[in-house]
Amino acid sequence: MSLARSLVRSRAVAFAAARPSVHSATFPAFRAPILVRALATETTPPTAPVIPPAQSRYRSFLQTLGRVTLVTLLTTTGVFYYYTQKDRHPGPQEAFDPSKKTLVILGSGWGSTSLLKSLDTDDYNVIVISPRNYFLFTPLLPSVATGTLEPRSIMQPTRYITRHKKRRVAVYEAEAQDVDPVNKTVTFQDTSEIKGEGASTTIPYDYLVYAVGAETQTFNIPGVKEYGCFMKEMKDAEKFRERMLDCVESASNPNSEEEVDRLMHMVVVGGGPTGVELSGELHDFLEEDLKNWYPELAPKLRITLIEALPNVLPMFTRELIQYTESTFKENKINVMVRTMVKEVKPKVVVVENEKKEHVEIPYGLLVWAAGNVGRKITRDLMAKLPADQNNRRGISVDDHLQMKGASGVFAIGDCTATSYAPTAQVASQQGTYLARVLQQLAKKERLEQQLQTLRQENAEPEAIEATVKQINKASKIKPFHYSHQGSLAYIGSDKAIADLPFFNGNFASGGVATFLFWRSAYVSTLFSLRNRTLVLNDWLKVKLFGRDVSRD
Repeated sequence: MSLARSLVRSRAVAFAAARPSVHSATFPAFRAPILVRALATETTPPTAPVIPPAQSRYRSFLQTLGRVTLVTLLTTTGVFYYYTQKDRHPGPQEAFDPSKKTLVILGSGWGSTSLLKSLDTDDYNVIVISPRNYFLFTPLLPSVATGTLEPRSIMQPTRYITRHKKRRVAVYEAEAQDVDPVNKTVTFQDTSEIKGEGASTTIPYDYLVYAVGAETQTFNIPGVKEYGCFMKEMKDAEKFRERMLDCVESASNPNSEEEVDRLMHMVVVGGGPTGVELSGELHDFLEEDLKNWYPELAPKLRITLIEALPNVLPMFTRELIQYTESTFKENKINVMVRTMVKEVKPKVVVVENEKKEHVEIPYGLLVWAAGNVGRKITRDLMAKLPADQNNRRGISVDDHLQMKGASGVFAIGDCTATSYAPTAQVASQQGTYLARVLQQLAKKERLEQQLQTLRQENAEPEAIEATVKQINKASKIKPFHYSHQGSLAYIGSDKAIADLPFFNGNFASGGVATFLFWRSAYVSTLFSLRNRTLVLNDWLKVKLFGRDVSRD
């Protein structure tokens, strides 16, 4: 027993000697193993929770999605900012070259703007003459008239296009007064309120692109110009909006029931795309805004569409015409077909229905959107060439859009009389085609000069023959061919119709999905990033806050 006790005591002393931090006076030798286990327990790190594989994959997906979204947002913002600054700060341009021929362009509409956008100005000294210094996106003009879009959103300054060209383009905000096809001169006049010294100027041209557009056809019906509104220029849309709000505010004043009914009756004459879209926009104004701010007047607003033909939108298929008419019927838009306007008076419009009866219709606002007629300068120009220009619809052109009887004069757009409808789509394609023709003519002239130099220098026959072949090739100009890209029209209530070419037939559709396609097609057709941004912003603003019913 004494030997066993001695062994235990010696082991305890040895353990205490090995742990100098543990004093035997405080911690007895027999409690040392317990202390070791406690210290070991306290210093062991906690075990990490086990995350299920599905939850781990979901967390990784969210992290990846967040990074991709952030990178996309930053990249898009950077690209957007780059292009906006690039558009705002055009670079230097080359000056006019006396050795180049002068190309004069009259007008700033669809044809002229499409030509300017595609034209290589290094081939010519280009001069643009137009009474307005901007391009107007006319398909969205009804949206401006009802306050859906702001006027500046569909206006693109002409200098935005010309300042981004290689060679300087002169832009004169003036109205062409006379064209002399024999002496090849154009006389124009500054019609602004503040006129400079050169109020009336005559300049020569080598090539002239005549694209002055057309005026609204009134068919000499009495009272149309005096009491009606047109829908062709920006001033027409602004005038319509002012008169429309005048009617609403006047109807809210103390009046008889009969007078209120008259003031709140909007009459649209013309069943084409402009008239139909304006009727649809008026209905949207009624449903989305008038009912909120003028609840006592909203039930009294009436819209009447008058068309002389058997149906509206004759350029669309029968199914789409029926769809439009049924939608208008649901929206309580009165469509009067086979009805002709005979006279417009200050408060009533006299029409002749299909029964040959004359009926007086009271109105508060009348919009005339029926047909085109040539401008005075166009009629004067045609009168100078009576043998070749005798078509009452406009200027006669050949297959290459060259004015018959006038050398070096091209005519495009609504001022011409062709087999194509006078639409923006036709004028735009004509402008693009004419840019290629002018480029080919410039190439031909350069080759002819090169050929003359080769002959003067007695060059090798092979070089002369090769140049002659190139000249012959450049002389073969393909005729203009119009490619129909389809027709679109907005009919109100977030619905649109579309008649699009599809393989060897047509694809016709209508409804909300077509409305979204209509908007995307128009946004993509706008000429600049600035216009696209402004239009999208206006649509969003109206969706959130509605149309502004205040006026100056």
